[in-house]
Amino acid sequence: MPTIDPRVDAYIAKSADFAQPVLEHLRAVVHAACPEVEETMKWSFPHFMYKGMMCSMASFKAHCALNFWKAELLMAVDEVNREAMGHFGRIASVKDLPTKKVLTAYIKQAMKLNEDGVSAPARAKPATPRPLDIPDDLNAALDAAPAARKHFNSFTPSKQRDYADWLNEAKTEATRTRRREQAVEWIAEGKSRNWKYEKC
Repeated sequence: MPTIDPRVDAYIAKSADFAQPVLEHLRAVVHAACPEVEETMKWSFPHFMYKGMMCSMASFKAHCALNFWKAELLMAVDEVNREAMGHFGRIASVKDLPTKKVLTAYIKQAMKLNEDGVSAPARAKPATPRPLDIPDDLNAALDAAPAARKHFNSFTPSKQRDYADWLNEAKTEATRTRRREQAVEWIAEGKSRNWKYEKC
């Protein structure tokens, strides 16, 4: 019997209609290739464990993603550095995935790496960090909220950049306004942009 985590069932059930068959397919392929796999939830999305982290899947508003924990050892550099969150680009249907045979081969390779105790390669840090450029509208909103400004100034540059990037990635002015208001609220509480995922 496969090791099923009911939280993964719930995650799939809550996903968009287009995503459900993709997630079910990925789950089935992983279990078929690795019968000893264990399911779990980490960072709010499903992960598959086999002698350590192996792979994960996630669904978003318009696409799904599939990631291998040691992708750099499994696939070419251009495949690892896709635009979307996952290593296989934006997956909107099962047709966007590699064949079952190809996926199975990746899973078997990932299993072997974990069996052999091979560590994931360290991510190389950029030689020079990107300059920190806080948007004018965020600065103005922080100036209008002294508690938020005080917390923001105490954040590390990377935490400040997280908020700046979040605002700059907004596609519409309405989204940007919502994000700015949410950012000031969280910052006033001393929360980083990714506070939900930080360990207590």
